[in-house]
Amino acid sequence: MGLTIGQKLIKSHLVSGDMTVGSEVGLKIDQTLTQDATGTMAYLELEAMGIDQVKTELSVAYIDHNTLQTGFENADDHRFIQSVAKKRGIRFSRPGNGICHQVHLERFGKPGKTLIGSDSHTPTGGGIGMLAIGAGGLDVAVAMGGGTYYITMPKMVRVNLTGKLSPWVAAKDVILEVLRIMTVKGGVGKIIEYGGEGVKTLSVPERATITNMGAELGATTSVFPSDEVTKEFLRAQNRVEDWIELKADDDAVYDEVIDIDLSSLAPMAAMPHMPDRVKSVTEIGQIKVDQVCIGSCTNSSLLDMMKVAAILKGKTVHPSVSLSIAPGSKQVLNMISKNGALADMIDAGARILESACGPCIGMGQSPNSKGISLRTFNRNFEGRSGTADAGIYLVSPEVAAASAITGVLTDPRTLGEFPEITLPHEFDINDNMVELPASPEEAAGVEIMYGPNIKPFPSISPMEEDINAKAVLKVGDDITTDHIMPAGAKILPYRSNIPYLSQYCFAVCDKEFSQRIKKEGKGIIIGGANYGQGSSREHAALVPLYLGVKAVITKSFARIHCANLINAGILPLTFANADDYDRISQGDELSLKGIKSSLLNGEKAVLTNLAKNEEYELEYDFSQRQKDILLAGGLLNFTKQSF
Repeated sequence: MGLTIGQKLIKSHLVSGDMTVGSEVGLKIDQTLTQDATGTMAYLELEAMGIDQVKTELSVAYIDHNTLQTGFENADDHRFIQSVAKKRGIRFSRPGNGICHQVHLERFGKPGKTLIGSDSHTPTGGGIGMLAIGAGGLDVAVAMGGGTYYITMPKMVRVNLTGKLSPWVAAKDVILEVLRIMTVKGGVGKIIEYGGEGVKTLSVPERATITNMGAELGATTSVFPSDEVTKEFLRAQNRVEDWIELKADDDAVYDEVIDIDLSSLAPMAAMPHMPDRVKSVTEIGQIKVDQVCIGSCTNSSLLDMMKVAAILKGKTVHPSVSLSIAPGSKQVLNMISKNGALADMIDAGARILESACGPCIGMGQSPNSKGISLRTFNRNFEGRSGTADAGIYLVSPEVAAASAITGVLTDPRTLGEFPEITLPHEFDINDNMVELPASPEEAAGVEIMYGPNIKPFPSISPMEEDINAKAVLKVGDDITTDHIMPAGAKILPYRSNIPYLSQYCFAVCDKEFSQRIKKEGKGIIIGGANYGQGSSREHAALVPLYLGVKAVITKSFARIHCANLINAGILPLTFANADDYDRISQGDELSLKGIKSSLLNGEKAVLTNLAKNEEYELEYDFSQRQKDILLAGGLLNFTKQSF
C-alpha cells in the first residue's frame, strides 16, 4: 500500500512511535518560526531551559504582530527577541520585512522539510510541500533546543481538485468551500492533502492561501504536492536548489475523499462570526459595506496585490468605505511600488499599511460601531476586529476590491473582463532586513536585553493527588482562544506580562471571571465542544494557569489548545457522556479525587459534583509522555528534567 504526502513527510522525520492513526508520534523538526506576539514567551522558555545554541537547521524570529508602538512595551519585546536571536543562533526578521508566513514561503520554506511555528497559520508552508504545523511557544522552544515534537498520528483526507477556477473566482473560494463542507470542527485529527488535475492550475501563492486557512478546519495541517509549479516559484525566488519533487503514491489510501470541481465554484464569503458560515456572495446579497481590509497571511502575496490594483486602477473607493491594504512582505511592497500597482491603489483612495498583520490581529483599523467589514483574512471571531458589535465577512481580494468601489458586497463577476495577472519569472531578492545571528564565538559577548514589561514564565507545581475546586466558569461550544485571551492593540503589548494579562482572561465571555477566580484562588472550567479553537497562543493556557485553573473539562478540545494546556500543567478532560455537561452549574463545588493515582494507573477519572451529589465519568487519552508532563507540572519542568 502506497503512502500519502503527509505520511511520507511523517515517515521521513519519525523519531518515535508508529504511524497508527490515533497513536503518538515524535517528529524531528527541521525549521521553526516565531512571531512577536508569541515569541517573547517562547524565548523566555528557551532561556529557562538553558539552551546555548539552537539545534534546528533553521530558526527565524519574525516581528509582524505587535508593530503598533503606542508605548515602550512592543519595542522592548522586539529588542529582547532580537538579542536572543543574535545570541542563540536564530535569524531575525526585522519589523517591516513582512508577515512571517508570507516571508517564510518566499525565502525559507523548503519542500519535504518539517516546520513548526508559534502561530496557528504555520500550515501556510504546506503550499510549498512542507509538513508545517502550528504549535504552542513551549513546543517550539523545545524543538529549537533539539527536542522532538509530538503529535497524534492523524487521519489522511484527500481533497481532489478537478477543473479550473473561473474568472473572478479565487483560491480563497476554494478553502471557503472546504470549510463549508467540513466545518471548523471537521479537520480535527486530520491532514488535509490536495491532489488531482486541478492542483496544476494553482500557483504557489494560491496554494498557500488554501493551506493557510486550513487552520480554521482544526486540521493538524494541510499540504500540496511539490511539483513543477513549486519548482518555478522557487526558481523565481532564486532558490531552485531547494526544490524536490513530492507527491502521493498512486495507490495511497485515504480515510476520506472530498471532490471539488474548481470550475463550479463561485465567489463566496464567510459570514459573522465563524469561518465556516459560508454562502455565495449572490446568496448574501448587496449589503452595505463600511470597511474593506485587504492583506493578512492569507491574501497578501504579490499575486493578490496585483489583482487588487488592477480592479482599483482608474476608479475611486466608494465614499462610505474605508479601504486599507497591507502588502505581505517587503518584497511584495517593493515590487508593487516599482511596477505602478501601488500608485494605482493610492490613486483609488486606499490607505496603505505597513507589511505586517495589522487589522487581522486587531492591531488597528477597527471598524465603526455595528459596521460591516469585508476582510481577506482567515478569522472573523466576534470582537477580534476590536469592535464588539461589528459584522466581519471573510472574502477574496477580488470580492474585497470590487465591494470597496461599489460600497456594497459585490460579486466581482459583474465587473466585466477579468484582468489576467501572471507571476514574474524573477522576484526582487533583497534579504537585508533579515539579521544573521552572531557566530558561536561572538555569541558569548551578546547581552540579552530585558525590559520592565517582560515578566518570568509562571511557576508550575507538580500535580496534586486530588483537585478540589469550584466550577469558576461554564462556557458553550466553539470557545476560541480569542474568547480566552483576547488580542487587539490594547492587550497585545502585554503578551510578555502574564500578571497584567490576567485581568482580561475570558473578559469576552464574563468580565467578572478574573476577579472571581482570584478570590477563589483556584478553579475548574467547564466547556462545550471544540473548546480552544483558533490561535496557537499559549497565553490562553498560561494565563489560566497563573490564575489558578487546575483542570478544564469539556465535550471536546481543539488540538493545539489541548496540547498547550498539557504543556502548562493544566489537566484537560472530556465528558464520557456529553449530557453531563448540562448537569453542572457555574459555582458548583467539584472534586477530582485521586486524579493523580488515576493517571498513574490508567484508571477512569471521575468528577464528583459535591453541590448536587452526583458523579460523572470523564475520559482522557494521554500518552505516557503526556502523563509524565502533567505529573511534572508542565513541559518546562519535564524538559528540564530530561535535558
